[in-house]
Amino acid sequence: MAYAIQTPPQLSTHLRALRRAKGLSQSDLGAKLGLSQARVARIEGDPLSISVEQLLRVFAALGVRMGLEELPSTAGDTTVPSAPFVSEPLAKPPIASQDGDW
Repeated sequence: MAYAIQTPPQLSTHLRALRRAKGLSQSDLGAKLGLSQARVARIEGDPLSISVEQLLRVFAALGVRMGLEELPSTAGDTTVPSAPFVSEPLAKPPIASQDGDW
């Protein structure tokens, strides 16, 4: 299943929902990533507080991947649309490395 994510609050909501859908506590996810529960809580609350590389590691630990999808353009639209983030389930998530606290 794919989820269109276009704002940081939507990303925050989806990160939390994906973790809960996997039956993981913040501590459990932190253990998979080598992070503290407090750091996972901060990432969920403010996903802009981490790098894209770190976000991809979080996605991998949750068993999802990120993709980009072009938005349909409308006639006469002169603004550049922002591409949404889409997360979808992976068959097998890669193993996250233990990098310590981010």
